[in-house]
Amino acid sequence: MTHVIDLQIACTATELPTEEQFQLWVDTALAEVSSNLSQEFELTIRLVNAEESQQLNNQYRSKNKPTNVLSFPFEVPDGIELNLLGDLIICIEVMKQEAKEQNKALFDHWAHLVIHGCLHLVGFDHISDSEALEMESIEITILEKLGVTNPYLEQ
Repeated sequence: MTHVIDLQIACTATELPTEEQFQLWVDTALAEVSSNLSQEFELTIRLVNAEESQQLNNQYRSKNKPTNVLSFPFEVPDGIELNLLGDLIICIEVMKQEAKEQNKALFDHWAHLVIHGCLHLVGFDHISDSEALEMESIEITILEKLGVTNPYLEQ
């Protein structure tokens, strides 16, 4: 199933994935975890600079630093039917720095962060060790389907 993505590029950046790549990553992630959902969802992917990421991370998570990806699930009010899943905010500078430091292919790391964010949008988290193991296992499975190696292995 194809989901509707509103791609917002709110910074000047190069080496960005194509809309088709974002679409593949979102569709593959949601197909893996939302097999019981027979509807198409809409979500926003917003690509931002470190300043906007830091501001949002501070405002919503009380962490005054930029982060790689923020996920904001949309909570549909009772009695309203909307297929809006939520928003992913990806900080390009942090993402590129992580890929470099972790010796990962840039687009593999892009895929991982989009998939990680999508899992948060459908309710997965990694607060406890057991939640983290479950979420990582699902991420690894999805990434394998896309030909991306396990991002949690030491490079």
